[in-house]
Amino acid sequence: MPALGSNSYFYGMRWKSDKIGFDDRLVVIAGVGVFTFLIPIVFFGWRIGRPPYLGWASLWPCLVITSAIWAGCRFTMIWARTRYPLFGQVKKRLWVEMSVILLYVLLINNVLGLIVFKDCDNQLRGAGYMLTPGDIAIDSNAATILCTMLVCAIYESVYFVSELRKSVEEKELLKRESLQAQLYALKTQVNPHFLFNNLNTLSAVIPDNPGAAIDFVQQLSKVYRHILEVRDEQSIALKEELEVLEAYAFLLKTRFGENLNISIRVADELLQQRVAPLSLQILMENAIKHNIVSSAKPLRIDIYAGNEHLVVSNTLQKKNQLVESTGIGLDNIRNRYRLLGNKKVEVEEGPESFTVRIPLIV
Repeated sequence: MPALGSNSYFYGMRWKSDKIGFDDRLVVIAGVGVFTFLIPIVFFGWRIGRPPYLGWASLWPCLVITSAIWAGCRFTMIWARTRYPLFGQVKKRLWVEMSVILLYVLLINNVLGLIVFKDCDNQLRGAGYMLTPGDIAIDSNAATILCTMLVCAIYESVYFVSELRKSVEEKELLKRESLQAQLYALKTQVNPHFLFNNLNTLSAVIPDNPGAAIDFVQQLSKVYRHILEVRDEQSIALKEELEVLEAYAFLLKTRFGENLNISIRVADELLQQRVAPLSLQILMENAIKHNIVSSAKPLRIDIYAGNEHLVVSNTLQKKNQLVESTGIGLDNIRNRYRLLGNKKVEVEEGPESFTVRIPLIV
């Protein structure tokens, strides 16, 4: 739970906080003004044009209490939404939020009421209105609770609509990112260089080992079929992704032979966790694309699980000639994991290795 003095809370108190859902400056000013004016008239009998006359003496206590309660309730809503941000926590958040607000409202209203309503009480008695302390407490608490519930309901409705709109927008963005990943993978694998290299590999394998050539064609087909099957998926089981990655690694190993060393080590108990589709394939393709793969400099790619992440690491031996790169692949993976729950993709480039850690989705 964040500390009350942390930066997140200072950010939360800004007018454009995403935990409020809109810039509520005008609502605060108008709301405090309206309640300050109406509460003395509706609940305490002050009148315009006849005794007891509505004036500053009756308005300023309501202004103080209304402002204090509004600020406290607003802060409580921001705190509750920060503490319980998930959709599955909405019921718990509302219970906690309303309980804290109710206790706060009663405390502030009664403590400040004892201090600021003395002068009002004397004026009402002078005008012939004999309100007992019990009457004042009941009217004051009833007014405060009703007005607070009304304002909280408005805030919650606006926040719900804001979150719903954000959810729809993120879902559409995730669809676009997923489509972009598929197009990127298809572009990578259907481009003339990819087909040329694989056809050359296949033509070299056929005369010496027809059985291996059949395996090569089957694995190539498996890779393409996977891209088509996951086009509507936001995440897939790690087991499925690794099975296709094995097929993709088979193609690369057939092409590069001993110049490429691929190691995949993932414990069986992690295979049901999920990853973004095609993410491992894109990372492996990037490693091949940007690094030298030769007998003098064999390339090693390690894929393993660790600390709730799947790690893809390769030896860093950049090609002398710069390879044209749009950066779409890695950026796409970052964006998809962000949309899948604010998951962060970690990238680390050292003197001898390049490592990407993608979160495992439970």
